[in-house]
Formats: sequence, structure tokens, C-alpha cells
Amino acid sequence: MVDEQKIIESLSPIERAVLPHVSSEGVDLDGLSVKSGGDKTTVLRALEYLKKKKLVEVSESVDKVVIAGVNGIYYLKKGLPERRLLLELLKKKFISIGGVKSSCGLNENEAKIAIGALKKKAVIDIRQGRVVLSARKEEVTKKMLEEQFLESLPRVLDKLQPQEKLALQNLKSRKNIIEIKDEKSVSAKLTADGLKIAKMNLDSDMIEALTPKIIKSNSWKGKKFRRYDVLSPVPKIYGGKRHFVNQATDYAKSIWLEMGFKEMTGDLTTTGFWNFDALFTAQDHPVREEHDTFYLKDFKGELPEDKKFIQGIKNAHEGGSEMFGGVSKGWQSNWNEEDPKKVLLRTHTTCLSARTLKKIAEDVKNNIPSKYFALGKVFRNETVDWSHGFEFLQTEGIVIDENATFRQLLGYLVEFYKKMGYEKIRIRPGYFPYTEPSLEIDVFHPERKCWVELGGAGLFRPELTVPIFGKHIPVLAWGQGVDRIIMEYFGIKDLRDMFGNDINKLRGMKFWV
Repeated sequence: MVDEQKIIESLSPIERAVLPHVSSEGVDLDGLSVKSGGDKTTVLRALEYLKKKKLVEVSESVDKVVIAGVNGIYYLKKGLPERRLLLELLKKKFISIGGVKSSCGLNENEAKIAIGALKKKAVIDIRQGRVVLSARKEEVTKKMLEEQFLESLPRVLDKLQPQEKLALQNLKSRKNIIEIKDEKSVSAKLTADGLKIAKMNLDSDMIEALTPKIIKSNSWKGKKFRRYDVLSPVPKIYGGKRHFVNQATDYAKSIWLEMGFKEMTGDLTTTGFWNFDALFTAQDHPVREEHDTFYLKDFKGELPEDKKFIQGIKNAHEGGSEMFGGVSKGWQSNWNEEDPKKVLLRTHTTCLSARTLKKIAEDVKNNIPSKYFALGKVFRNETVDWSHGFEFLQTEGIVIDENATFRQLLGYLVEFYKKMGYEKIRIRPGYFPYTEPSLEIDVFHPERKCWVELGGAGLFRPELTVPIFGKHIPVLAWGQGVDRIIMEYFGIKDLRDMFGNDINKLRGMKFWV
């Protein structure tokens, strides 16, 4: 049983304006637009609303319609070329073939068409190079079939009479006089429920929207608000938003900032010196080979101008230097100054940490203790598949403090991963060339039921800090992968999808919360 009163109370103003003009037999869109006083777009919207309320049935059909083309519109004003030639012949009786263009104001193509069309209708003759009128005046002044058809446009193709189809064929052979296009027609008729409601009183004094003016004046009191259907499905609206990767990295940065860290930034390219040598990575280490690292061909960088610093790096690598109360063995090999000048795509963000430590050491204000972080892309020469890429995101951190401890390092890492949404965190011993002691941090993957490694950390070795500061200062350091965290949160199974631009996938991606 339809609650007629509730339906009436849910009708919008445009529905109330259109419904009384729809009949049970049906009425087209043009007729509804005229009767209701609304434009076609508004009427169509009203019909769609009424259709959802099951008050009207809407039907659509597509007809092929003949309309005047660009030249057809021009000829409706100026007359067809053959008509203009006939009018001149009525005045002059004959015109030379060469003079048709100038006499009638036609171009060469129009002149040929005019002569051909009139000759086909047997109203002219060609005699001794002249166009001669051969028909009576009554025949000439009568409108031709093509003229009548052109003036009758637009017309539905399927409803043309045989003579009109002949005129259509004649005009179709000529350029841009007529066009045939698809035209959609809409009609509506009342349903049984619609017939009942259309006969009822649809006048309403209900409030459509609650405005500040209505609230201030209290004019809403004693009145009804129009009923709104909040359960009906509506089209999805896709608003602008940041790429989901940027959402995640913005959040990760905010965690470090909230913990008092300053951000480190730098170029994606660097020299081998800052990427490897300053970080106490041996010159014969496999990571420095081309199968692991992207080098820029024909580019060469410069070593820092601080000769004492360079000598300290050399001594740390070759061994024999006093380091933190002992003597470092180094890597027991000669240090070559040319290899560090190679330019490469940074393989980790730790190169930013090395540069930052050097700036701190050179600052007379002695900004120690201090804390820094970085988050950005790094590059490795990896074979690309679902779990590996040649570029990935890494977050880096350093804490420079004479009183820094290993327990503080654990605290920073645990706090970061908890804020990133991980409750089960595992820390185990690890090895890295430039940290001692070192650790690796794993988080528990709830779907795969296994531990997933996310990065390494430790305290920078004296071989790294002494050349920079002239003495050993404890520096907590870490470098953690971010891509796996993002993949897990957004349900991404293939690493390559993280940087794809499929608009449908991006629209459906949830927000980072």
C-alpha cells in the first residue's frame, strides 16, 4: 500500500511543477517543457526523480533526423544555385556558360551544379555555348522539390514521403547541404500511483532547506520540512586528494616531527664519497659494483675541500688510526681518491646523515645534542618484480648526543612503528659496516602470519664519527624501508602498483588514517 501523503511530502518543487502535466497516455519532453514552464534539463531531472518514486514511466527512443548543414543554412537564405540561375534567366532569357558565375554570384563548382541540376529537370538548354531557358515562367517560379524539402527541415528520416526521399538523395550528393544525426526523444506517462497523486492537491508550504534566515526569524515553527530519501543510492563523487603514497609519507614525517626531529633533505644524486666512503664502506665492497648501484656515465664529482677530513677518511679505511681508546684495523687496503668521485643515484638516505653530521661539526654553535630524519627515494640495481623495484622509499634518522644510549635507539624505533600501526615488533642483532652494535627490526604480518624485516639500525662506528668530529661522539642511526608498510596498509600485492597511475584504482584507494 502506497502512503500517498508521504510521497506528496517528498516531492521537490520541480516534481510538483511537472507531475500534473504528465498524462496516462504519454507526453513528450517538448510538450512537458512548454506546459510546466521549465527548461528541458530541469524537466528531465524531475522525470528521473518521479521515476524513482514509481509515479511515471519514462521511455527513450533514438531517431535519425535530417537537418540543414552549413551550406544548407546558407542556401536557405540566399537560394540554391539552380534557383539563382533561374532568376537570372527570367531576366535575360540566356547567359553564356562562362558568364554564369559572375551573373549569378556563384563559384565554379556551384555554377556547374546549377547547370547540371536544371538540365536534368529539362528547364534549360545548352545552345552555342549559351544557357537558354526552355520552360514556361509558371514552371520556373514554382518551388522545386529540393527547395521545399530544405525548407521543411528538420525531419525524421523514417517518416519521409517517397518524393522527399528523392529530394534527400539529390541533396546528399552535394557537399554540406544536409546532415543526418541521431536525436534522442523522451516521453513520459503516469503509472497507476502517479495517476492518483497527480489528481491530488500538490500545493505545499513545506520548507526545502534550513537557512540562517529561517533559523533567526523562527519562521520554521509550525511548518513541515520536505521529506528527503537518504537511503537511495547516489552517484559516487571523487574529490581531489593526495596520492596515497604521499598520504603515508606525510604521516610518517609527522611522527618524526612530533618527536622533535628536524628534516634532512638532499639531491637524489651524490658522490661515492658521501654514499660509501664517509660511511666506512670498503672500496672493494660488492655493493659498490655496477650490478648493485646506478652510476651516472661521464660525470665526476669533487671531494670535500677539508683536507684533514679527507685524510681522516683515508686513515679510517686503511687502518692504524687511534679510535675511541684503541687502534682501528680499518679495511687493510689502500684508499683510492678517484673512486669516491664517481656520481651515482643514492642507494640509501644515510648519505644525508653523513653530510648533516659534517655540517654540525663545522658549526661553531655546536648544535649537539640534535635529532634529524629524512624520508625519500633511494635506488638499487634490482630486477623488477612484484616484491622488488629499482627505486623505493626509505626513512632515515640520526640522534647526535654525548649521552646517547642503545636503549634510546630502541625506544625511538618502537615508538615510530607503533604510531605506524604495528603492535608486534621484534628486534634482533644485525651487522652493517658502519654501525656497532647493530640491529634489525621486524614487524609481524597479521595476514601472512610471519615476521617481515623493515630495516636496520645501530650506533655509528668511531671510524665514521672520528674523521668528522675529531673525536668519537655517539650517534644513533637507522634506515628503514617504507614501501612494505604502505603496501600492507593499502592491500597492495604488487610493488609496481604503488607508483602506477590507474585512475580507477586511485579513486578507490582508501585514505591513510
